[in-house]
Amino acid sequence: MDIKEIQSLIKFVAKSGASEVKLEMEDIKITIKTGSEAPETTIIQAPAPVAAAPQMVAAPAAQPATPAATPSPAETSDDSKYVTIKSPIIGTFYRRPSPDKPNFAEVGTEVKVGDTVCIIEAMKLFNEIESEVSGKIVKVLVDDSSPVEFDQPLFLVDPS
Repeated sequence: MDIKEIQSLIKFVAKSGASEVKLEMEDIKITIKTGSEAPETTIIQAPAPVAAAPQMVAAPAAQPATPAATPSPAETSDDSKYVTIKSPIIGTFYRRPSPDKPNFAEVGTEVKVGDTVCIIEAMKLFNEIESEVSGKIVKVLVDDSSPVEFDQPLFLVDPS
């Protein structure tokens, strides 16, 4: 098992919401525990007793998933003409580069393709999120310093 496979396993566990996953193979044991700010990963490479097949055990999630709120019919029809900028990764959403700087984008700000609209921190890396559309920011859908999921809507943009 190489580092890329281990990283994809960690991402999978983070997305799944499981609180603990154990993977045992012939020469490697991996335990991934979540539930704190960052996933904790323990990797032990030692000869284990010969197993017939790889075994994966997922414990139930520490917190039950909350059902998504369904938008009202009026909200849906109003938002249909707007383009949504979505989160490309899981992490913490920040509207400004540092606490003493202004926000990247406010409601009413004109953005062009490639303009930075926010930062998402993932595993201590700060990733600038760029607009994929030109237009005016109509609505900010996420509070500053709050966690976001993959593909979660962040901004509504009026492309006209």
